[in-house]
Amino acid sequence: MDEEEASKEVSTIIQMRERPIVLDELTFSPEADTRAVTQLSPALFPMSTANSNCYEENSWNSSFPSNHNSSKLTHSTSPLKNSPGLCLEPALPQPEKQKGVHLYKRRWLILFLFAAYSTSNAYQWIHLNIIGDKVLIYYNSSLPNTQYMQQVALDWLSMIYMLAYIPLIFPLTWLLDKKGLQVIAISGALLNAIGAWLKCAALHPDRFALVVSAQTVCAIAQVFILGIPAHLAAVWFGPNEVSTATAIGVFGNQIGCALGFLLPPEIVTNANDVEVIGKQLKMMFYGGAFVTGALFILILIFFRNKPPSPPSQAQVLAANVLSDEDYCSSLRNIFANPSFTLLLITYGINTGSYYAIGTLLNPIVLYYFHDDQHNAGRIGLTLVVAGVAGSILSGIWLDRTKCYKLTTIVIYAMSCVGMLCFTLTLCLSKIWAVFLCSGILGFFMTGYLPVGFEFAAELTYPEPEGTSSGLLNASAQIFGIILTLGIRAVTEKLQNGMLAGNLAITAVLLLGVVGTILIRSDLRRQVAQLTRLNEALIEEEVVSDVKTKSPAKVERTDTNDASDI
Repeated sequence: MDEEEASKEVSTIIQMRERPIVLDELTFSPEADTRAVTQLSPALFPMSTANSNCYEENSWNSSFPSNHNSSKLTHSTSPLKNSPGLCLEPALPQPEKQKGVHLYKRRWLILFLFAAYSTSNAYQWIHLNIIGDKVLIYYNSSLPNTQYMQQVALDWLSMIYMLAYIPLIFPLTWLLDKKGLQVIAISGALLNAIGAWLKCAALHPDRFALVVSAQTVCAIAQVFILGIPAHLAAVWFGPNEVSTATAIGVFGNQIGCALGFLLPPEIVTNANDVEVIGKQLKMMFYGGAFVTGALFILILIFFRNKPPSPPSQAQVLAANVLSDEDYCSSLRNIFANPSFTLLLITYGINTGSYYAIGTLLNPIVLYYFHDDQHNAGRIGLTLVVAGVAGSILSGIWLDRTKCYKLTTIVIYAMSCVGMLCFTLTLCLSKIWAVFLCSGILGFFMTGYLPVGFEFAAELTYPEPEGTSSGLLNASAQIFGIILTLGIRAVTEKLQNGMLAGNLAITAVLLLGVVGTILIRSDLRRQVAQLTRLNEALIEEEVVSDVKTKSPAKVERTDTNDASDI
């Protein structure tokens, strides 16, 4: 074979790569389903004899021996039977062995910086509401006259985080698509620091309005944070790390909530003297301001937009597909996806319930356990710490099994059970039982957050992960406001209003479980990753055959280990 023939054969491969991606007549359309993936060759997906619903992990070398030929990459003629709970665990090669992709050590620094400033922002979400009784005493002279309106004004210190997110999510996701992670991270950290310092200027009983203004600035900063974990994970991390990285990104927000529940009751004690409370608030406000200022400086210096080379084949493909697509087209594609629409509603119910419980935890606990402010904070801490464990474990589980729908259903159902147990144990007035049930509730309800992000990224691929995550969070804010105001109104009008409110949340969660079961599992990102690797293997095999047959040298770039940026 001469050099001209070799070039023609390589050109044929390039043309093959430019064709639409098809897996056994499966294209990336809303009708795509994971069942079509099971029609791939057993060489791609070795079946586990122990579990017919899940593919066991096998090494790439064992799945594709060095002497295989391209015919082994074609699909099987007899499709495998698939169940609704199909778990995909493809035997993917490590990113450093994939052509054209790299992993950089800096990715962990980027993730740590994001998690840190997410922590500081989430802390400011709840740090005033968990000591709401003391805030009402200190700022009483600048609050409304009636007790109910004072309580609603206090609730808005938390709900402003939810309200600010709803109108700002669309311009922020557009900005993320156009400017990238670095601009978003710097802007969010700056606003977060400004809001924290404004609170220091609000240390006077007549300045509750300034406290609300400062909290509003922090709430705007939150918009630059909540939808980022899935996008950051996809941009910086490999296919076998992306769910874990998303969980760690969400983990930062949860740690902030935990600190927001734990620290304020320890700093602002049970004193009822306005002057004493003022000194304690000063300590709390200035501490938060110094931390947020330092984080802004670190992010300004070290944060980067994206790595020089993509971390996965799916990210390479997404960049190619989305290069010419505008933001409005992306939104239309997402909202045209019925599975994502269902997830949008169910995610909003689950996370909105968590926001409502967190906002009202102080009055809920004090209603059943009088003058027990410290335990209110500790119960909140238990909710979040258990949720941190749930988030990390669910991320690792998804990376290993790819069982997105089944995992989502189980976690959602257990959140509903946990809420019911939490409600009933409050009525028993057994504090140890409340702590136990709050741990169960937090493990599953908060552990649902990264699972929802990753499931949305799968359903909407190749649309940007930041857009789908932002929409999920907007839904959560809407449901959070509705549930918070609803429970507050019920507790005001009914004699057993607190019990009725908690049971209402349980009933809403049950509806969310039903909605989750109806979601169709359409794992587009997994299909894209496997398709890309399949094509790369075919191309590599043919080029290798050309080299063997022809003395002509065909240029080829070998993938080297990625170095640090």
